[in-house]
Amino acid sequence: MKEKFDGLVEHLVGSNVFLEQATEILERGMIRLVLDRNGGNQCAAAKQLGIHRNTLQRKMVTYGLGEARARTRRKPATRAARPPKRGGKADIA
Repeated sequence: MKEKFDGLVEHLVGSNVFLEQATEILERGMIRLVLDRNGGNQCAAAKQLGIHRNTLQRKMVTYGLGEARARTRRKPATRAARPPKRGGKADIA
């Protein structure tokens, strides 16, 4: 395994591939493969890769992989939509 990896490193260096590009190639390939092997299950893929699920999702968005869910923020309920509170001090009319 080490010989194969050393050969790959030699090839990348000989091809003038920058470290950032090599890292992106390796990460993208590993993420794609692990997601495929886990049937798209991001929790299982993140566990196998040894990273947090949120990190996996961020990298998926960065590398344009799969359908990473965009985080949507819920709007808080407004007072007008809430029923009035009962109890407490009684209204004196």
